[in-house]
Amino acid sequence: MGSYQRDHWAARLDGGARRDDRRSGPFQTYLPDPLMSRPIVVSPALARKAAVAEAAVGDACAGAASRAMEGMARFLLRSEAIASSQIEGIAPSPQQVALAELAQEEDVRGFSQQARLVANNITVLRKASRELVDLDLVDVDDIVAMHAALLPEERYQGIRTVQNWIGGSNWHPLDAEFVPPDAVELPRLMQDLINYLNGSIHAPLVQAALIHAQFESIHPFVDGNGRVGRALIHTVLSRRGLSPRAVLPVSLVLSTLRDRYVSGLMAFRFDGDPASPAGAAAAEHWLDVFLDCAIIAAEQAVKIAAEITELQAEWSVRVARYRASVGIRETPRSDSATSRILAALTEVPVMTTATAKRLLDISFPPARSALEELAEAGVLNRKVVDRGTTGYIARDVLDLITFAERRLASTRFDTRVTPPNRPVPVPPD
Repeated sequence: MGSYQRDHWAARLDGGARRDDRRSGPFQTYLPDPLMSRPIVVSPALARKAAVAEAAVGDACAGAASRAMEGMARFLLRSEAIASSQIEGIAPSPQQVALAELAQEEDVRGFSQQARLVANNITVLRKASRELVDLDLVDVDDIVAMHAALLPEERYQGIRTVQNWIGGSNWHPLDAEFVPPDAVELPRLMQDLINYLNGSIHAPLVQAALIHAQFESIHPFVDGNGRVGRALIHTVLSRRGLSPRAVLPVSLVLSTLRDRYVSGLMAFRFDGDPASPAGAAAAEHWLDVFLDCAIIAAEQAVKIAAEITELQAEWSVRVARYRASVGIRETPRSDSATSRILAALTEVPVMTTATAKRLLDISFPPARSALEELAEAGVLNRKVVDRGTTGYIARDVLDLITFAERRLASTRFDTRVTPPNRPVPVPPD
C-alpha cells in the first residue's frame, strides 16, 4: 500500500552555512505501491479515451502520414530532446543542437555547452526508441546505461545510495515539494518496474503512463530522472508496437500542460489502499492527464508530418527550376546523391561533405557536387562550421522545428490564440 513515511533529517553542514540550511527536522518520503501488484481499475469513460488515444497514435504512425513520419523520426527526436531539456532549464536553438549532434561524428564548432547536453539527450531518446526495442528483456542495467549516456559527466552515476528530493532547499528536504523513497527501497522497486515494463498487463498507453509515473516517484538517480523517465515513455510505446518508427512529442505537451502534469503525478502518489474508490480515482486522474497528452502529441505529429511533406514538395520545385536553368534534366534520378540527400534532410538538417559521404556511402566528388547543387537551388545554405569545412544547412527544417516548438508551447497549441508559456526560440525571419 502506497504511503508517506515520516523520517528525520539531521543537518550535516558546519557553521559556515546559512542558518536555514543548517536546519534539522522531520520530513516525509513517499513509498509507492509495486506496479506488479497495484490494482488499476479503468472506468468505461477512461477505457473509451484510451481507445481514442491509441487510434490517434496509430493513425499518426500509419496510413497517409506513415512515410513522412518514418523520415522525420530524428526530427521528432530532436524536438522531443529539446523540450525534455527545456523542462530543466536548457533551451538552445535548433541550429545549435543540430551542430552539436553533428559534432558527435565530426570536427564542428559554433555551438554551446547547452546544445551539447541536448545532443546527448537525443542519443538517449534514440536508444530508448530503437535499441531497447530489440532486447528480449530490459533490465535495470539498461536503464542505468541510459542515464550514463544522458549525463556522462554526472558525478553520481548508477542507482542512488543517498536521499534526494524535488524543490525546496539544496541542503535539506524539509521544504521539498516531493521526497521519493529511501535508497534502501530502490533495488526492490526498480526490479518491480522492470518486471512490469517487460510484460503487457495493460494496454500500451496505460503501461507507458504507469511506467513514467512510477519511475518519477521512485526517482532512482541523483540527477536526470526527468529526462530518463520521459525516454521510458518511448521505450514502452516502441516495444509494444504502438509507435515503432516515430517518437511522439510527448515531452513538449507535458511541458506545456505542466500544472496538469504535476497534479496528475501527485494524484498517482496515493496514500492508502489503491483498491479503494479513492485509490482508483487517483490512478484514473493521472491516466486521464497522460492520455490527453498522448492524443495532443499524436495530432501535432500528424500536423508536423504534413508540413514536412509540403516542404519536400517545395524543395522538388526549387531543384527542378535550378536544373532547368542550367540545362539539365529537371528531376534528378531517384538513386542520385541529390535525391538521396533531399530525402535525408528532415532527419539530418545540417551536413558537411563528410556527413553525406558517411550517410550515403559515396565518394567525396558526388557528395560535394550534390550538396553544392542543392545550395545553388536554394534548398541548403552554406556556413563555415570549422576551419576549412563548409556546412550545408536546411534552414527550412530548422524553421519547422522552431515553429513546432513555439506552437507546442502554447496551451491552445496555436500561438495565434495563446502565446508560448515557456522559453522557446524566437520566430525565424
